Amino acid sequence: MIALSLPDGSVRQFEAPISGAELAADISKSLAKKALAVTVNGELRDLTRTIDTDAEVRVITAADEDIALPLIRHDAAHVMAQAVQDLYPGTQVTIGPAIDNGFYYDFARETPFTPDDLEKIEARMKEIVAADLPLIREEWDRDTAIKTFRDMGEAYKAEIIEALPEEAPISVYRQGDWFDLCKGPHLPSTGKLGTAFKLTKLAGAYWRGDSNNEMLQRIYGTAWANDKQLKAYLTMLEEAEKRDHRRLGREMDLFHMQEEAPGAVFWHPNGWALFRALIDYMRRRQEAAGYVEINTPSVMDRAMWETSGHWQTFREHMYTTQTEDERIFALKPMNCPGCLSVYRSATRSYRDLPLRIAEFGKVNRYEPSGALHGLMRVREFTQDDAHIFCTPEQMEDECRTVVELIMDIYKDFGFTDVRIKFSDRPDKRIGDDATWDKLESALKGALDHMGLPYSHNPGEGAFYGPKLEFVLRDAIGRDWQCGTLQVDMNLPARFQAVYVDKDDTRKPPVMLHRALFGSLERFIGILTEHYAGRFPLWLAPRQAVVATITSDADDHARAVLKALQAAGLKAEADLRNEKINYKIREHSDAKVPVILVVGKREAEEGTVAIRRLGGKDQEILALDKAVATLSDEAAPPA
Repeated sequence: MIALSLPDGSVRQFEAPISGAELAADISKSLAKKALAVTVNGELRDLTRTIDTDAEVRVITAADEDIALPLIRHDAAHVMAQAVQDLYPGTQVTIGPAIDNGFYYDFARETPFTPDDLEKIEARMKEIVAADLPLIREEWDRDTAIKTFRDMGEAYKAEIIEALPEEAPISVYRQGDWFDLCKGPHLPSTGKLGTAFKLTKLAGAYWRGDSNNEMLQRIYGTAWANDKQLKAYLTMLEEAEKRDHRRLGREMDLFHMQEEAPGAVFWHPNGWALFRALIDYMRRRQEAAGYVEINTPSVMDRAMWETSGHWQTFREHMYTTQTEDERIFALKPMNCPGCLSVYRSATRSYRDLPLRIAEFGKVNRYEPSGALHGLMRVREFTQDDAHIFCTPEQMEDECRTVVELIMDIYKDFGFTDVRIKFSDRPDKRIGDDATWDKLESALKGALDHMGLPYSHNPGEGAFYGPKLEFVLRDAIGRDWQCGTLQVDMNLPARFQAVYVDKDDTRKPPVMLHRALFGSLERFIGILTEHYAGRFPLWLAPRQAVVATITSDADDHARAVLKALQAAGLKAEADLRNEKINYKIREHSDAKVPVILVVGKREAEEGTVAIRRLGGKDQEILALDKAVATLSDEAAPPA
């Protein structure tokens, strides 16, 4: 007998092995129609595979989005690959995974795909779905599989098989006459995919992500469980395009980037004002929380990075140089070693701990050119880093204090939906398992004590310690990973950093690595898109413009500007000989939050007409009242 435990707590017994499809039918006819796959003891499997031992089993339907959507997207990639090879014989398929919100497939084809091709491919995909072709899993002999794919001209597939371990099963999925190498699992048939998919864009991609290999053509798409979800996602994409920080950066004159400094930002006055506003805000919050601020060198000898372990684990992302005396230096990719050097510069007592040290440190990390994306992915950026040195007994409390600070700060920027991910020890790490046990326990303990939910991200911790990642959901539903908190007992030991304990013994401190914005450049990009450039008044790089209707009001405009600036507002005057509607439209396009319109009447009465960004009405106020009102609104969060 085989006993299968279901999610509702019930147990069904069968005399012989049973497939997932048969189990779903045994439960109910309606479930059999909806079933897409099953999980057996947590492993996702095709409905056709048999279950031959006692197990915990769950039948997966489209309602189980966390499991069903990646499955749907993987199938969409296969259906797209079949459509491409049907329409363009001779095209080779390489890899086609599901990704966040969609899928892609990389193709080897001499003729470039065009946007018109995407429409044809999409139409053929719908025909394949309508044919409702069963997806059948087959296991092949390794040599047979290599020969079959080579004979077909599928050199990439043959290379993938050759790279697999000798003992790895070679599974092939067949849909009609078309088949593809894949470990699965898949939907029961192409009809289960539905038509809630859309091909979105074309891109280039190197084979196996290596720029030394040949360039392939990548087709991206999105796929969802139903048309409603697809429509909502496409609407979000349209909104995201309007909010693109690169376009808004030009319109608001915030920054630019150029080929002579790939992955680095040229900040314009408006953008730098925004950058400074973030730093000023963070300085106030950190000082109130008991942090001191330091600054450390950008270039340090490789010996520093060998001690930290970065040279061994992060070398490929570091910029290095050799001087005439043959010393090798590196631009710092992280701020931790510099902070440790400051800590070690004096004798520390347990009475000095916790010691919270902050640094707005500029770091450089080599990113592939294809990965660079405006402010979101750069090679040179500034971190709002901090390192907290404490005793093991203080570790969990300090973690909790940091988490509280992070969550409170995000609220000030309008982010109320924050997800936390817990990442534990990676395969490539330093330190022993006993130390990692303590560190992971402290991080999880802090979250549990606070009652905060979190998800598990196995094996994604830093090489020196586990971490928490804070993921912000923006105004249009996109997720952005920003802040991090890492707990570390390894780097202090490697740098021989110690404190004198109560019993006069020297012990290594625990070191918490903490960033709230993460990269200031990236956070500005996220904020720009979150607010669609319409920053709250306290954060706006240009808070107000005084615009004249006629030259008769120029002197009054100058007086208004002087009063605004005296109150600490970032204001400018527009005295150009242009029509007022033109001025208003231009400054509105530049996302200036407040325009103060003055003409002959306002000059005579000592008033201003206030127009808000996005509003059609205006409010007439006495100058002193207007300045006081705007000054109050522009005050940063306490």
